[in-house]
Amino acid sequence: MAVPTLSSESTATAWSGPSTLFAPSDASLHSCYSCSIPSLLREHIVPGLFTMDYLRKLAFGTKVETLAPGKCITVTSSSVKTKIFIGGVEVTRPDLFNNGFLVIHGIQGYIAPLSPFSCDVERLNSLTFPFQQPDRVPVDGLSPPLVQPAVMRLMMRDAILRLRNNGFSILALAIRVKYAELVALSNMTIFALDDFSIFSGSYSYISSVRFHIVPNQLLTIADLERLSVGCTLPTLESGQTLVVTTAAATAAPMRINYVRIKMPDVMRNLKIAVHGIYLPFPRIHPSTTPAAGTAQSFEQGMFGSSGAGDSAAASSACAALSEEDGSCGMVPVPPVKATLEVEDNHYGL
Repeated sequence: MAVPTLSSESTATAWSGPSTLFAPSDASLHSCYSCSIPSLLREHIVPGLFTMDYLRKLAFGTKVETLAPGKCITVTSSSVKTKIFIGGVEVTRPDLFNNGFLVIHGIQGYIAPLSPFSCDVERLNSLTFPFQQPDRVPVDGLSPPLVQPAVMRLMMRDAILRLRNNGFSILALAIRVKYAELVALSNMTIFALDDFSIFSGSYSYISSVRFHIVPNQLLTIADLERLSVGCTLPTLESGQTLVVTTAAATAAPMRINYVRIKMPDVMRNLKIAVHGIYLPFPRIHPSTTPAAGTAQSFEQGMFGSSGAGDSAAASSACAALSEEDGSCGMVPVPPVKATLEVEDNHYGL
């Protein structure tokens, strides 16, 4: 009965995406004489689909932002995760309703009104970003409603959760650290190393995460396999591009910057696609000599084709990498000039 009251709340109606409702029972709500049901309802709804199975995978103490701007609920669990608690209230009727767009869980009571500081205690596993009040320019004396939560913001949060639960915690942390830059993108493709690979020696990935992110292009493995040799992909690093050095059409495993994709489509949602790779991408630059020509653009590579030839520089760069780890092989590549870049700073993202 309280749901229609949200129709007058701009902060709630602005979000039209999938949501999860933690529903208190009638009896618990009747016991709260001072509760504002509409306000309470906003604090019991979170953007995104959180099934019971998904909630059990969350780290203890994970904070999830609600439809009440700047307010978060905390997800905790028993020692063996047989019981899940939302804001200290047990979920007693999990997955009460799920139509793929709305998930409802019945909870034992109601969540106590959230403090304005409920999102302030930052933890590594927090799923919230600083709430920024958008500029509102009055029109005809009226202030327009708040801008709806960005879909990218929700997709980044979803990606952080899923990557953290699948062995890509370093990348999940990098996405959080670079939130301000990434949230402005329309979508993105990320080439990632898992935590084990990074701690096993591929430390350079930490200082070159931006070189492994293709902005404003959502590329699944099917999209990548349609690219031809020489196709270039832009990265977040200014002036630095990735090059398809082996195309799937050649019947050899596809390689980008001589590195093979290890785990295609590790994570994919509406805005973000993540592919696992064996090694950090080495930096190569397309030759600019007339004989070699320039590398193709992404659009050309998707629908066109280019010739491929061997290059001494490419071969020497490739020889340093092992075929067994999926990184490199003596395969036809476009004329490129391999360069060696030594990163001086590995201490920050």
